[in-house]
Parts: sequence; C-alpha cells; structure tokens
Amino acid sequence: MITEKQILDVLSKVKEPILKSDFVSLDFIKRLSLNGINLQLTLGITDTEYNDFPGLKNSIILQLKKEIPELEVSRIDFILGVVNHTDKNKDSILPGVKNTIAVASGKGGVGKSTVAVNLAAALAFEGAKVGLIDADIYGPSIPMMFGINERPKIVSSNGKNKMLPVTKYDIKLMSIGFLMEEDTAVVWRGPMASSALKQFMSEVLWDELDYLVFDMPPGTGDIQLTLSQTIPLTGAIIVTTPQDISLTDAKKGYLMFEKVNVPTLGFIENMSYYTNTEGGKDYIFGKNGGKKLSDEFNTALLGEIPIVTKIREAGDNGKPIVIDSPDSDVSKIYKGISKNLILEINKKNLNSAQPQAPEIII
Repeated sequence: MITEKQILDVLSKVKEPILKSDFVSLDFIKRLSLNGINLQLTLGITDTEYNDFPGLKNSIILQLKKEIPELEVSRIDFILGVVNHTDKNKDSILPGVKNTIAVASGKGGVGKSTVAVNLAAALAFEGAKVGLIDADIYGPSIPMMFGINERPKIVSSNGKNKMLPVTKYDIKLMSIGFLMEEDTAVVWRGPMASSALKQFMSEVLWDELDYLVFDMPPGTGDIQLTLSQTIPLTGAIIVTTPQDISLTDAKKGYLMFEKVNVPTLGFIENMSYYTNTEGGKDYIFGKNGGKKLSDEFNTALLGEIPIVTKIREAGDNGKPIVIDSPDSDVSKIYKGISKNLILEINKKNLNSAQPQAPEIII
C-alpha cells in the first residue's frame, strides 16, 4: 500500500524552481490527497505565472513514477507559496501572520499610502491572504481609499473582547479612522499613538495571513520605533519619488530601519514619470532616483510607478486602481511589484531560516 510518507519522501527530492529548495522543507505541500494508488497534489510556488508549468508537472510525475511505479498522478495544481518569517516574539503577538511589512517613507507627499493600498490589493490578486494596518494614526487614509464608513465588530475570544478587522476586497483592514467620528482630528501625544498601534496588533483577531502590511506615517519617529520594537518585522519597503530632496529623506528611512535591525526589502519609486500625449515619457521629478538608492544600498528596486490620473481618482472613489482597473497598465506595474516583493521575502526568509537542533530524548 502506498503511503503519504512515501510521497513526501519523493517530493523532498524535488526542488521548487525559483527558490531551488525542495517542496517539503519549504512547507509548500498545500494538499496531498491519496486514494489507493491515485494521487492529487496542490503545491506552493513563488511565481504563480511560472513560465513552464507543464514541464514542472511532468518532472514531478516522472520522479514520483520512478520511485513508486504503481502510483497514478491524476492532478497537480499550483498556488502561491509563502515562506514564513518565523520568530517566537512575532508568533506570540500575531500567531497566524506569516510576514509583517512596513511601507514607509522618509517624508510625506510621496504617495506612500496609495502604494501601500495598491500593493496590498496586488498581493491579494496573487492569491495571498492579506491584512493592512493604517499605522498613520494622525492622518489615516484607509477609510477613504477603501470607501469604508463602519466600525469594527467586537467579539469575545478566550475570555477577552477583541476587534474584528473590517474586510473589503478580500483584504482585512484596521484604521484609527474606523474608530473616530468623521471630520475629527487625532490630537494625541506620541505614547498614545504608539499604544493604539500596539492595540491594532494585539487586540485584533487577524487569524491567518500571509502578509500584514503597515502603512506607516512619514518620518522616523515614535510609530516606527514602536513597531520595530514590538514585533520582529519581516522587512520594510521605502517609497520615494525621483527628486534629490526625496532621495535624501528616503535614505534616512533606510538608515533608521537598519539601526533597529529591520531589513529593507526594496525601494519603490513613485511618480516616476508622466506619459505625454505623444506617448513619450516626461521625467517631471527627475530620473532614476530609485535606481540610485538601490545601487547605493545594494537593495532591490521593486518597481517604478508612473503619474497616472486614474490612480488618484480610484483612491478618491474608494476603490484602489488594482481593483478598479485590474488590467490597466499601471495595475500590471503594481502586480509586478507584488511579485518582486514575494520573491524578495521568500528568499530572505529561506536564507535566514536556522536549522532546527535535533530533539534529544533522555
């Protein structure tokens, strides 16, 4: 009789094509259904648009048949595979969350919130379970950009009252804007704002998420320090525009995260260019600023986002452009950025994973 252990033993010799590590050690065996000699598999993969799925399926089937000749493989499916950022401190605060990502900028006005919102939407399009925290306590943007005018529900969990995040477009959301009266300002000192952010992590039922994205306030102040000291972040993304003044502040953001031992996963250059009526690109704010930062700090340039009126219109209308116009050119850019980010996170988590010490039985 064929056993699941036999199947897993074979799959432990088959490497996922992007990360070059085996499917079993990556925890990318998402479903294994064995009915007699008939097998159906669902496997994780870093790139859901991998360019040779037929070849990959064929090589897996050949390996299985080679070692278990009587086996019949009736189906192999692939879904997004996410490598977990394992840390006991994160797991105690956010037990079901695999990765935490801070989307930050050194200064305001670079479109950081718009990037964070559309990046979350693009990750969800890839099949990821995504949450988004509006960590910009003084200037919350998520309620407007998602068209939400409701309060989180309160439920009892293990004898404690907790909030349920508001869900829209398959993204779980939390913002101080959900808890405040409309047209009121948050007039708090730093410790109160930091306390609110901690509550968004510890007193909200996030359940299982592949990515929890934090839309950070601009600068390098209390909120950034609170987040980096409360949980071990998977990493940060720095949003900049191409001009020198923005690059100078983006560097400060990078150096701040470096000082608190948070790796920068990559830079995103927003408002990179404008496509004029003749179809040419006008570099209104300068050119290749994000690439300069990427080269200087040997960090990935995740993507360059042009100035497009529909990005602003979609955000104002409460439906991010990746959701409103998923097939538009700019949505494809956001989706490309999300793919680059998934790859960077999977590589980082795989490289930083420490081998487990063998169990000692006395």
